[in-house]
Order: sequence, then structure tokens, then C-alpha cells
Amino acid sequence: MSSNKKYWKSVEELDGNSSIVEALRNNEFVEEIPTDEFLGNDGALSSTATTRRDFLKYVGFTTAAATLAACEGPVHLSIPYVVQPEQIIPGIADYYATTVFDGYDFANLLVKTREGRPIKVDNNTMAGAKFAANARIHASVLSLYDSMRLKEPKIAGKSATWVDVDAKLKSSLAEAKAKGKQVVLLTNTLASPSTEKLIADFLGKNPNAKHVIYDAVSESETLDAFEMVYGERALVDYDFSKASVIVSVGADFLGDWQGGNYDSGYAKGRIPQGPKGNQKISRHFQLESNMTLSGAAADKRLAISTANQKQALVLLYNLVAGASIPVTLDAKVKAEVTKIAQELGKAGSKGVLVSGIQDKNAQLLVLAINQVLKSEAFTTVGTRQIRKGSNQKVAQLISDMNAGSVHTLIMSGVNPVYTLANAKEFADGLKKVSLSASFSLKEDETASVTTIAAAAPHYLESWGDVVITKGTYSLTQPTIRPLFNTKQFQDVLLSLNGIPGTYYTYLKASAASIIAGSSWNQVLHDGIFVGAIPAAAGGTADYNGAASALAQSKAAVGLELVLYSKTGLGDGQQANNPWLQEFPDPITRVSWDNYVTVSAADAKQLGLSNEIVANGGLNGSYATIKTVDGLTLEKVPVIVQPGQAVGTVGLAFGYGKKAGLKEEMQVGVNAYSLYKGFNNVQAVTLTKADGEHEFACVQGQKTLMGRGDIIKETTLEIFNTKDAEHWNEQPMVSLDHKEVKATTVDLWTSFDRSVGHHFNLSIDLNACTGCGSCVIACHAENNVPVVGKSEVRRSRDMHWLRIDRYYSSEETFAGDNERKENIAGLSSSLSTFNEMENASDNPQVAFQPVMCQHCNHAPCETVCPVAATSHSRQGQNHMAYNRCVGTRYCANNCPYKVRRFNWFLYSKNSEFDFHMNDDLGRMVLNPDVSVRSRGVMEKCSMCIQKTQATILAAKNEGRAIVDGEFQTACSSACTTGAMIFGDVNDKESKVAKLAEDERMYHLLEHVGTKPNVFYHVKVRNT
Repeated sequence: MSSNKKYWKSVEELDGNSSIVEALRNNEFVEEIPTDEFLGNDGALSSTATTRRDFLKYVGFTTAAATLAACEGPVHLSIPYVVQPEQIIPGIADYYATTVFDGYDFANLLVKTREGRPIKVDNNTMAGAKFAANARIHASVLSLYDSMRLKEPKIAGKSATWVDVDAKLKSSLAEAKAKGKQVVLLTNTLASPSTEKLIADFLGKNPNAKHVIYDAVSESETLDAFEMVYGERALVDYDFSKASVIVSVGADFLGDWQGGNYDSGYAKGRIPQGPKGNQKISRHFQLESNMTLSGAAADKRLAISTANQKQALVLLYNLVAGASIPVTLDAKVKAEVTKIAQELGKAGSKGVLVSGIQDKNAQLLVLAINQVLKSEAFTTVGTRQIRKGSNQKVAQLISDMNAGSVHTLIMSGVNPVYTLANAKEFADGLKKVSLSASFSLKEDETASVTTIAAAAPHYLESWGDVVITKGTYSLTQPTIRPLFNTKQFQDVLLSLNGIPGTYYTYLKASAASIIAGSSWNQVLHDGIFVGAIPAAAGGTADYNGAASALAQSKAAVGLELVLYSKTGLGDGQQANNPWLQEFPDPITRVSWDNYVTVSAADAKQLGLSNEIVANGGLNGSYATIKTVDGLTLEKVPVIVQPGQAVGTVGLAFGYGKKAGLKEEMQVGVNAYSLYKGFNNVQAVTLTKADGEHEFACVQGQKTLMGRGDIIKETTLEIFNTKDAEHWNEQPMVSLDHKEVKATTVDLWTSFDRSVGHHFNLSIDLNACTGCGSCVIACHAENNVPVVGKSEVRRSRDMHWLRIDRYYSSEETFAGDNERKENIAGLSSSLSTFNEMENASDNPQVAFQPVMCQHCNHAPCETVCPVAATSHSRQGQNHMAYNRCVGTRYCANNCPYKVRRFNWFLYSKNSEFDFHMNDDLGRMVLNPDVSVRSRGVMEKCSMCIQKTQATILAAKNEGRAIVDGEFQTACSSACTTGAMIFGDVNDKESKVAKLAEDERMYHLLEHVGTKPNVFYHVKVRNT
């Protein structure tokens, strides 16, 4: 039963003797309230001879005065348009379809603008626009208003004009041609037909030139394997919705693996479907070393090193394809992999295997296994064009630069001085290049050492086209005029090629031959055009030879370091984005840092530790990482990570940047420095270093006061064979000395909620992958402030929506007791207790989004002395900010811990030097939502501004609202369907039907708050 399972948020909670953990569970405020700051001088107060009544008068007056001072809002003067643009109606949002591809992330978007300012990105839901925004793309609108952007071109570090840049480049190209030296264009993957055509023209006019494609996080080995078999350098666009058995060997396909965007298809197979009593969900096996989003979602997870993953992949090939290549695997792991292979083979075309191992032979086996299975999820129709980099060509370029044979180097969308492991070698070679230019948004590590730092526009200021998958064509259009004196790389190429006109006119002409059957205006409006989708020609390779070579792989000497990209920062392009820096990692729940993840067993052996201190903050050891090749990374913070494979450690890319960043954002260590040979697996040694690191970690905070009845889950077998009363147990209370269901008892008189709209939000725990897109979308929509590392550490983060991550022991409390009672003898006692203490070795994981539950019987409303929080007929719990005096009674009385208190003024405050502290950054603010002042409570409003705008739009158009129109920021950002929002009074709406589903339950239902947010029991296919 769901209530029996043991859940925990951090390793420290497994220590039953920890007084700190117990105190944090029960204390509303983890630090003593500094009342001396509010009431003045303690000494003066204590020596004052006053009556009790005078004292209360004094306190009442000063508190009221302080409250009035704190809550007084700033006065703003509005400046009207002298001549109002016809297309802009003040107060009405305009939306533009566009596509983003920055060489790493990609999505089809609708960009919301207000009075000419882009303020939010949403997902484009037009047919064919299947790629949705992740957390980083939702945050990219803030990067447009980054005050640290490169604002004009520079030559040799001094301001210049574009005419100067153009002349300098043309002169250098002529000189290179005269001397017979190389000209190199070094770019990220472009996936742009018009840009590739421009580059082809450039290479035609400059026979001594070549184009090198470089991806900071390489997929070169996968590309090489696919090219060998199918003759095309591309990636497979898997459709996980067509798979009943999914096997992943080291591929975090719910994270950033091969660009991500697989979660939507995956989630379709994870929600129970079919006739009652015979409902089915897909079965997911994950073999990995780091704990990832994919591993967290898996039904069965094997925590093994990459060396063992390679052996396991060969064994899978043997069993599925009928080969007999010898493998070296532990007997226990071999038995588990054999079971997986049997299920995969049985699934046939409904099975699929993917792998993130960066080894050509491993990727060849992936192709072979999927060919044998005839997997429907594996398709060569519409391959992905988003990774084209070549490790060999990049290595050759560095060699040529250091040999002095490269005369002119023009870079766009890359930062090799930061992202290359041999960055020093590249920088040395750069000194031997006669002229170098870098087109960049920031004066980053590379742009600061090139001859020309060419200021490039943000994608929201740019024109462009993108082919993410073959057969689809997307347009990028500007949604705002360039904020600075920037110029697109393509416009400069046009000039260098001697082609008159702008890139816009060139793009429009270039698109004509691709969008035959449609029009430019139509494609620009839709943002996407779907044409004929070709399949890559089938082929084969020496798969047995690849398996034999892979089987020869040896385990790392010492520890195995696995480099990965985090959900927050990805490859690090947006390291100066405070929304992403403050975003808690879904797995570790740490923000403002990267760190080395270590298993509990290895941490104990190495003397590394984490501990939660008295104020709720997490502290950890430092470690020094040293590779077998002598590369060293010092003072790396340590996180003891449940589920980390023993003998392996993990470290995230994207941190450790310095150039072009505010001081607050210069955090973490640069993992790229260990990315030797573009191999994300390195043999390392780990030694403890001096000192203790202070993490901004929210895993021990806001734990719903230690009460159960939070996560409910069951197995597919129990779900299908037993009644809902067994796996979705209803809490019981005593009424007139009889046990009755808690939902039938009311402490308050209810009012009629059947009239008008009544909003509910459904959250399906089976579909939630913990990706965090909803968290950043909420930030953007609701002007949620960034408070910085120090305040997050004090449990003062301001996120209106959090995604709680729970680990669970694989034993229930009842099972633990039974196991203890059946111990026979001393040896059995020692081994059994030892096993039971290792609950953190490979835990199951569950994610649960939690926001204000908008209770119909809200405890916060009854205790507010000034009626600042109240309930609406539409089911939303309102906050009147100008009434709130900051008593925090409501936060104390909220059982869900979802209310946030503005300890400080976060806008226009140099103590919080983030986007709200400068005029440019504040351009991202949504004018429909108040920016809160110091001293008030705030929390999720269920995006009342969006629901009211929908109601008014339908009223103005004289029509009924259709199901799906009502959206919150989180529900519209959710690509998996985990969050469904709507009007529960519309009995045909999806949310109304979900509310009647037998998997539905409310958080802490026994409390009787009757929330308008409900959850669905998680069903595991174990």
C-alpha cells in the first residue's frame, strides 16, 4: 500500500539520530527571527520602565510604521506613445512564431511580446511543430536582456564600426589567398539551409577556405556510426511512444541526450491505458552510472560503470542478434542484463534500445540491435540534423593553427577557449593566426582574445531558417529590433561574398524553393513547414567486429569520471542567466553550483561527506580530481549522490565561466578542462581537499512538516488486480465515534461551486519527469524574483512552484519489520542489518510538483488578520499584496509550505544584482503581474491574469470557451501532459474527467483543506 513505503529527500534523513533533521522537519523558520532589528535596541527596551499596556502600544505603533514603510510601492511615471504603432494595442499581447537553435538547444516557439518587448516563450502547438522548449529555452528570453552582452564590434579590444570590420575581413581574405594560406570558418552546427548555402558560396569564392563544425558537447562517434551504416551524418529521431520496452544504456534521453525532446513521446507510453483491469504502460530499463532524469523514471535501474555498460551492450547484442562474443561481467549484473535482453527480444518491433556511450563500436551495436528488432521507435525517416560536429576536423584545425598554416579564422556560435579540454593549445594557435574573428553574444573567453569581437544578435532579434529534422523547415524571425549595434554572421557573409541586399531578402529567396506549395507569409505565420520526409537508405556494417572490439574495453584505473550536462545550464551558453543559476537541479536539488557526485560507499572510503547544518543549509567536502594524463581540477565540491554507481563519479559541464559574466554568476568549476579527446569518460583519482563547501540546496527544506500521505504509488500488477481502495487508500477520520472517509467531513460550511468557472489543476506523477520547464515558465510569467545563493541557502528561495524529489527505499516499513523479525543467528543479523542500512545505494525516485493547492477550505485564509488572502468563486486563492502586512501567519498555517515571504526588496536593489537591478533586465517583466515589495507574502496565483484574459477574449468574441484554452504557465510549458489545467465545471473537459479518475488523490487529504490541485497515483511497471 502506498502509505507503507519509506520516503526520504536526502541521505541525512536516513540517520534516525539526527537532531538537526528532526528540528528542520518541525520548525517553520530555520533561523531565529531577528526581532532586535525590528524593535530596535534590546538594552534600551529592557531598561525602560513602562506598563504592559504602554509596551504593547509602543510595539503596535512601531510595527505598523515599519509595515507601512516596507509596503509603500515605488511611484512610476508612464510615458505615452507620441505616435502609436498601428500593430500594437497597449495591454494586448502579440505572439510571433519562431524557432530557436543555438547549436545545442532547439524548439518551435510562440514568443509573447508586450508593447514591442518579448517577455515569454511558449510552445508552438501547430501541426509539425513537435519540439518543445526546455527550461533553458524558457529562460532564454531573459538572456536577451543581459546587460553583459557585447554591445558593439571591437577590433583589438577597441570599439569599431561594422565598416571597419568588413574592410578588415576582406583585406585578410585577400592576403590569405595571395599567400596560399588557409581560411577557416569554425561554427557550431547550423542546420540552416540558407546559411549553409552562403558558406558554400564563400568556399567557392575562396578555394583556400574550409568549414569546420564544432559542438561543445560532442556526438561525433554516434554520427560516425550512423554515417557508416546509412551514408548520412545525422541522428535518429526516436519515437518512444511506439515502444513497449525501452532499454537505455548510458543515454539520458529525458535529459540532454542528443538534444533531448524525447519526453513527450515517452510520457504517452507511461500513463496507464487500455481496458480496466488490463491497463498497460511501457517498461523502461536504465543502465547508467550517474543518477539521471531517465534513471529516475526507469522501472528497473542498474547502477554500473561505463566499462560495464559496454560489456552489457555486447551481451544484449549477443542475446538479441544471436552472436557469441565473450564478455566480462559480474554474475549478478549478467543475470539482470540477460533478463532485460529476454524482455527486449520478446517485445520485438515494440522494443527499442538507445545508448549514450561515446564509442563508434557501441553505437554500431545500437543500430544492429534495433535493426534485428525492426523497432518501430527507431526510424531513419526524418533524421535529426542538430549535431554535425567532427572531432577529427577540430583536432586537425588546432594542429594547423599551431603549424602556422591558418591565416584567417572566423568563428560563430562557438567558445573553444572555454569549451575545449586543450583550450591552451587552441589559444596558442590563435596567436599564430594573422586575423581571428568571433561572432558572439558575449565578450567571452574566445571573443576577448580574438582580433575582432563581432557583436552578434540574440535569436529573438534575428532572421534565420532551421531544419531540425529532415522534411521540416522552420523560420526564425525577430520579435524586437536589435537592442545593440549587432550584426548577424550571415549578413557579414553576404558582404564577403559580394552579394547585395540583406540576409532577410536572401533568406526569403532561398526559402522559395523549399516551401513549394505554401507561401512565405504562411510559413512565417505558422513558424513551421512540413514537406516530404525522406528516409535514410538502409545499410549494414561489421557488427560482430564492432562487438568484439567493444568487448575488449577495459575498466578505468581508479575511479571513472562521467561528464554530463545539467538540466539547468546545459553546455553553459547561458551561464549569466540568473533564472537558470537559481534553478535547483532536479536530482540533487542544488542551485548555484556544479559538483562531483560520489556514491556513499566511495565517499566513506575517501573520507568525503555531506551534512545538513543547523540553519538548514547543506555543507560538503572539497575534492581534487586528477586524470591519469595529469589534468587536475582543484577544490571541487562533493555531493554524496544516492544511486551513483560505485567506482564512478560525475561532474557537469557549463560552469566555471568567468568572461562576460557578473560576479555572482561566476560559480563552479570548468568540467570541459577534463573533456580530453571529447571523451566524456575519464579515468581519475579523487582525493579529499581542505575546507568545507556551502551549498545552496533545497532538499532539506519545505518538507511538508514530515507528514506522510504525500507520494502515492503502486505496481502495475496491483493496479490491475486490486480495487482502488487498496492502492489509493482513502484517509479515515473519526466522526461520532465512527470511522468515515476524511473527504466526507467538513469543518466549514461549503458554498455552491457549481456556478461559473471553477479551476482545477491535475498532476500525473506517472508523466512528470522532473524536467523543470514549468519552474522557469512560472518565473517568466509571474515576475518571480531571484534571491541569490546566500538567501537560497537560508531557505528563502522565491520559486512559486517547486518539484520535490523523493527517494524511496525498496522495502516498506512493514517489510522492514518482518525482515528484522525473521533474522536467525548473529551472522544473518549482521548481513541483514548491513543491507538495510544501504537504502541509498540505488533508490527509486519520484518527482512531485508542488505549488499553492488553492484549497477550498484554505487554512491560510482563516488566520490572516487583514484579509490579504481570500478565496474566489473560481477556486483560486487570491493575494491582495497591498493589504498584506507580512505577519506570516498564513505560511505557518499552510500544510503544503508553498508561501514565500519577501524578506527584502529584490527589485532595484544592488544587494541583489540580478536582472531586476538594471533597466535592461526589467524589460522582461510581465506588466500583467505586480512586482512585489518587501514585507509581503506571495505564492502561486494559478495564473489568474491568464484565466481572466481567456474569459475576456471569449466574451469580446461572443463565443464559449473551448476545453484547452484555459492554461497556466506551468501547464502550457509541460510537454509530457503531466499538468492539465481547466474548468472542472465543464463536465466534458479533460480536467473534469481526470478528477473522477480512480488514480486521483489530494495532498494530505486527511487535513480536510479540499485543494483544487489534485494528483494521480504513480504506477510502476516493476
